[in-house]
Amino acid sequence: MNTKTILNIKTDKILKTRAQETAEELGIPLSTAINAFLKQFVREKEITLSANEYTPTPYLQKIIVEARKEYAEGKSKDPLTGKELIDHLKKL
Repeated sequence: MNTKTILNIKTDKILKTRAQETAEELGIPLSTAINAFLKQFVREKEITLSANEYTPTPYLQKIIVEARKEYAEGKSKDPLTGKELIDHLKKL
């Protein structure tokens, strides 16, 4: 039994071409990218529109800047190793 179907959509020609080029850069067919999007859309019931690296929120960016400043000023010590972190968490 064939469970595949064809999905016809209308989109801008330039957008389609750019999407095909992007998929090719990633080494996948455009249909694979579209199917992955549809599966994620159904599973999570939300739309994610970025494939770029994670960009922190303005709040998180502020925290990162503050943490780097504190580290540079010697107000914070080096991060814990994995073992040190586990030992610390066990004490809590």
